[in-house]
Amino acid sequence: MNAQRVGLRALRQVARPNALSQNASRLMLTSMQSRGASTTKVTPEEEQALLASQRAKRPVSPHLTAYDFKQTWFSTSVWTRITGGALTTSLYLFSISYLAAPLTGWHLESASLVAAATTLPIAAKAGIKLLASWPFVFHLFNGTRHLVWDLAKGYNKPVIHAGNMAVWAGSFVTALGITYFL
Repeated sequence: MNAQRVGLRALRQVARPNALSQNASRLMLTSMQSRGASTTKVTPEEEQALLASQRAKRPVSPHLTAYDFKQTWFSTSVWTRITGGALTTSLYLFSISYLAAPLTGWHLESASLVAAATTLPIAAKAGIKLLASWPFVFHLFNGTRHLVWDLAKGYNKPVIHAGNMAVWAGSFVTALGITYFL
């Protein structure tokens, strides 16, 4: 359906006369090749000075503090990047540690990890479970939402805001459920 619309739009644009095709002969006759700017030879020092003066006139890119704090920091898109980076970093750190364990004398085999986990108090176990489950669940939920956006669904502000709240609430409730039941 979309391919047909694109094809029809292209055909309509080709069939429509434009100003360039109607005035091509007149434009060719009246346009003379001219150059408004002239070039001069400059030394490398003058070149650097000119570049520095041009850079001083450019606007400075805005920092995150120039934007609305609610939209930049509490946005689910930013937190998807943060949780993805945290999950990736923890995976690589544990994998490298597990591979280096025989060389360093660390005991990272399953039996040692289970024995260490059983000695922890219940609150510490719950905190570790929550710290491990929430980034995963949040990244999963918001990643699914981004896949829905790739289908061009839900691109108006009320739906985006409701989706933000649903991702935050759903990820916390699901992470608490995982923490409690597993």
